[in-house]
Amino acid sequence: MITSKQRAYLRGKANTLQPITQVGKDGVGDTTVAAVNEALKARELVKLTVLETCEYTAREVCGILCERCNAEPVQVIGSKLVIYRRNAEKPIYELP
Repeated sequence: MITSKQRAYLRGKANTLQPITQVGKDGVGDTTVAAVNEALKARELVKLTVLETCEYTAREVCGILCERCNAEPVQVIGSKLVIYRRNAEKPIYELP
């Protein structure tokens, strides 16, 4: 569980990130979860876009992905979401 201060720090870092993938009409499938897992392993902080054709809202997608990827939600704004999972081997972000 991350604190609000850590969440604010990560929101600042995510501001410059580009979304790595999109969640569309297929929803949160195994391929999406696998792609997000690989991205979290490599980057720790991942931004995604939820398309209008998706049956879930961005907040619901964030909850599903965080549960299935064992990650922490950082931010959901409109159709964009940011999630974080610390890499125990090579941490990229040093949280306050």
